[in-house]
Amino acid sequence: MTLDRAVLAFAGWVVLLGAALAHYVHPWWIALSIFAGLNLIQAAFTGFCPAAMVFKKLGVRPGVAFR
Repeated sequence: MTLDRAVLAFAGWVVLLGAALAHYVHPWWIALSIFAGLNLIQAAFTGFCPAAMVFKKLGVRPGVAFR
């Protein structure tokens, strides 16, 4: 798995987790999904992604988008 795919998979899980927590626990958990979405938009324009930095330190192979 490359860094790009790891970041996208992680973001997908965070969005789904936020939606599930908002449904089953408390509506304010939707903020987690909103945060993940805003972070994805920000990363698309700037190329900076904190999750990519963490995955890179964990030894995930580099991809094309996050160097």
